[in-house]
Amino acid sequence: MLHDEFLVTLISRLMAATSFEEAATAVLQAMLGCAEAALTQSTYAARGRLLRGVVHLRPADSYQRLFGIEHRAGVRVEEVGYLTSANVWRWLVEHGCSVSIDLQLGRLRAWTPDGPVHTGDALDATGLPGQVTREHMLGRNTTHVHVIPLRAPGGAVDGMITLEARCQAAIGRDFIWQACHEDLATMAHVSAPYLGGLRPRLPDAERTDELLPVVGASTAALVDMLRVFAGQEETILIGGPTGSGKSRLARWCHEQSRRKSHPFETLDLLSVPEDLQMAELFGWKRGAFTGAVKDKPGAIARAAQGTLFIDEIDKLSLKAQAGLLHVLEERRYRPLGDEGAERHADVRFIVGTNADLHAAVRAGRFREDLFFRINILPVRLPALSERLDELPRWAQYMLGRRHRESGGEGAARIAPDAVQRLLGAAWPGNLRQLDNIIRRAYALALAERGGAVGSLVLERRHVEQALAHEAPAESGSTLAQLWRAAHAFVQEVERRERGGVTLPLDLTDAFQGLVLAAAIGRLGSREEAFAMFGLDQLLKNRNHQRALRRELARVRRLVALLGEAPEPGLAALLKATDEPTETREG
Repeated sequence: MLHDEFLVTLISRLMAATSFEEAATAVLQAMLGCAEAALTQSTYAARGRLLRGVVHLRPADSYQRLFGIEHRAGVRVEEVGYLTSANVWRWLVEHGCSVSIDLQLGRLRAWTPDGPVHTGDALDATGLPGQVTREHMLGRNTTHVHVIPLRAPGGAVDGMITLEARCQAAIGRDFIWQACHEDLATMAHVSAPYLGGLRPRLPDAERTDELLPVVGASTAALVDMLRVFAGQEETILIGGPTGSGKSRLARWCHEQSRRKSHPFETLDLLSVPEDLQMAELFGWKRGAFTGAVKDKPGAIARAAQGTLFIDEIDKLSLKAQAGLLHVLEERRYRPLGDEGAERHADVRFIVGTNADLHAAVRAGRFREDLFFRINILPVRLPALSERLDELPRWAQYMLGRRHRESGGEGAARIAPDAVQRLLGAAWPGNLRQLDNIIRRAYALALAERGGAVGSLVLERRHVEQALAHEAPAESGSTLAQLWRAAHAFVQEVERRERGGVTLPLDLTDAFQGLVLAAAIGRLGSREEAFAMFGLDQLLKNRNHQRALRRELARVRRLVALLGEAPEPGLAALLKATDEPTETREG
């Protein structure tokens, strides 16, 4: 039975928590305490030790937050203390139940509601941490790991909690997990809404730098995670829309890594013709193909001992995908036309994409085995429209940099009403588009004053003039934007009618759910979103989750009838609030 003192204390601390870190600390301390109590009552009391616990949040299969503590010391886990195994995560999502891992023998045991299940050899192989991760953990004397799923409302696995222990005497045995796995699963169930709903703490200002000069509440958790990931050697997959800053973030990860004194190389596949991708990646020997008049090292060789960032990975041809998969698995490659022995690829890989790789795999455009090799540490960089809290500081940073580049003297700043105009604009081009606007507005401001580059203030009129060159001028009023949305829907209905498909008017009921979803994405909390719209009574009666599921059911109907993929933030929320299916329940 669950130790009442752990559960009561946990619930009290969760209700008082004001940040993700506080909630994560509370649940990890409760779980480690519960496991410690089970250890004390076991035959391994004098020979075993709980080491650490880690919370992993991965909604929509992308790391969102990561936090761990060392047992007894209570201090935050450093970068080498995290188990970030893609194999374990895939196993947990597929089977949906807690699992214990005997690292020394490479064995798994699943814990279902009906009791423990010994897995077969094939299942063991798919769910065990990779060889490098296993060796690293064994090297610090971890022998046993227990992994508990974190479920979103509706049953989807949105994360996991890992507990590590050391007990040489229990190798090949169940250790303590049989005595406490139900208690740990209960704690995870109670804690999941708090872990998924609370915002992370803002990082200290001094943790920003020239490569990452702005970190707001919307990206604080992402930056903290990447600081951890940067210190590891596993591949990082950075998703996010074009122009959101993936290249900058990749370079920042390199500068935080142990490879920072070595090269950082970028291979942008969007600019490489498909028939030259293999050559650009691996290099070539003279005479390897027409035009190869001399030897040339490829991106892997140029990034030796450093980091290779492959952007637009979804543009890689199937042939080149096979070659990259070989490099990732064997760490060896051969330049085109080279008949000698394969060369060692001493490179840390970071890859970027603005595409849905899951969809590309389903469509046969991207190899599933390669996807699994690069999807080890996946993160998503939000669009600028999802982190408007950062926009004023990004704009000021871009203005200051432009002013310095122009040899300007004194300060350059943006007027408050100009900032408000920027906040009200659409940003399909993200940070890249914002930088262009700031550069254009700065040039207009200089022209207005005859080219003098002293102290300068960007006024609203400068921003308006700069934005006017982006697209035909449109009214920025809320009513005008809603009117345009209505026209867009009518045009879509007309288009489908010509193809013999009718869209019912009641699909527009989904707008309320879309507004709620946007508020949740903006605020990071379902409760705050409902409070924003004055729905305090639903919160008081604890009916807001049911109301949210009802509204999002209409959104799902809209998505299904339109046959279009929702934006990543909306897709994650729809997945998190999906009704449990027989497959999940089983």
